[in-house]
Amino acid sequence: MKKFPDGFTWGTATASYQIEGGWLEGGKGLSIWDGFAHTPGKVVNGDTGDITCDFYHKYQEDIARMAQMGLKAFRFSISWSRIQPAGRGKPNPAGIQFYSDLIDCLLEHDITPWVTLYHWDLPLALQLELDGWLNPAMADIFRDYAAICFEHFGDRVKHWITFNEPWVVSILGHGQGVLAPGRVSTTEPYLVAHQLLRAHGKAVDVYRRKFQTHQKGIIGITNNCDWREPLTDSEKDRQAAQRSLEFFLGWYADPIYKGDYPQVMRERIGDRLPNFSAEDVALIKDSCDFFGLNHYTTMYASHVEENEEVRIDPYSNGGISEDQHVNLTVDKTWDKTQMGWSIVPWGCRKLLHWINERYDNPEIVITENGCALDDKVANGIVPDEKRIDFLQEYLGECHRAIQEGVNLKGYFLWSFMDNFEWALGFTRRFGIFYVDFSTGERIAKKSAKWYSEVIRNNCL
Repeated sequence: MKKFPDGFTWGTATASYQIEGGWLEGGKGLSIWDGFAHTPGKVVNGDTGDITCDFYHKYQEDIARMAQMGLKAFRFSISWSRIQPAGRGKPNPAGIQFYSDLIDCLLEHDITPWVTLYHWDLPLALQLELDGWLNPAMADIFRDYAAICFEHFGDRVKHWITFNEPWVVSILGHGQGVLAPGRVSTTEPYLVAHQLLRAHGKAVDVYRRKFQTHQKGIIGITNNCDWREPLTDSEKDRQAAQRSLEFFLGWYADPIYKGDYPQVMRERIGDRLPNFSAEDVALIKDSCDFFGLNHYTTMYASHVEENEEVRIDPYSNGGISEDQHVNLTVDKTWDKTQMGWSIVPWGCRKLLHWINERYDNPEIVITENGCALDDKVANGIVPDEKRIDFLQEYLGECHRAIQEGVNLKGYFLWSFMDNFEWALGFTRRFGIFYVDFSTGERIAKKSAKWYSEVIRNNCL
């Protein structure tokens, strides 16, 4: 038996656009994902999040399911355009009421809410009027939105996440264009990342100055990162793996923990990488009460000489590969999920140690980890033993990391239920609850029952 520390947080995670639906209800404005999904050719099968899991109407029965399986925490995101339909101005009372009722329902079932303020669904008006995250004015606009949320929900919400995976907003949204707002550029990702970090710093500052003392909550950011293992033992490949991690996770975590972007990025990107003002540094440095991490897979990293071509695969999470001179590959023997991501549990432990060493033993919370599988219903049962194996192995490596001194405080499984998987529509299933998108029916998969036992016993 592998026992986890007392008080370890066990949860599941979701995102507003992926589960809520109700896209035109309750005074909600449009988001960039409403626009992107309704643009022909952007999402597989023309799927949209208009209805998806209909959590907007079914949240009470879903929370009852969470309580029944003994879930301790639920991470969800707030749709900014439900709070401020145009992204600015007075809050929408119906949007405030919806999230207030949702939070109350969680607390009535002894489930702790963990709230993400931004999970990719920028109000469309801000994209059209201000060029979205390219505009430096967005930092103050986001701070004002965050303050509305702190004011209305902070008496009950004690765990806040400013941004989910800013790397994805920057690279997949503004670099490769595969996610909303669908822009393609080798310069915009660095500009967008800069404004996201500034916005994070300002939101944390207003929370700490006006709310944290009496609300007694904590606040952080969630970054995603895959592990990078050197392909060979050569010094060049070891440096390539380190460089790849700094371009991936260090890009966002270094300014928060060290006060600036990694030196290797400064050297390689030059003038395309913006500079922080002294005011920015004062707000961004030391602006996290915990280290939020989303982790899914591992790849081998190898050095590419300056005159050699870098192989670029949009779903390899390589970032702007030509700035790094790193090739990413996988071991052909590694099993894969339906996303094509390799299942490499030891990579999770190595990444936790890398964070622990680079950022001086922060409290880490894994805010997402899970796998997409081609789940099918058979006689009213969803046999997803492969997911159980995945979770058993990844959690086993998490347990080992804790034993080895990593300060891991919690784990959120992605995801509570099958949902709209962004540009892949409804073709991927990450949930521990199966959703029939034609009827809205939920069916607990075998993994839901397995995870319930893990939570109940606080051990594997």
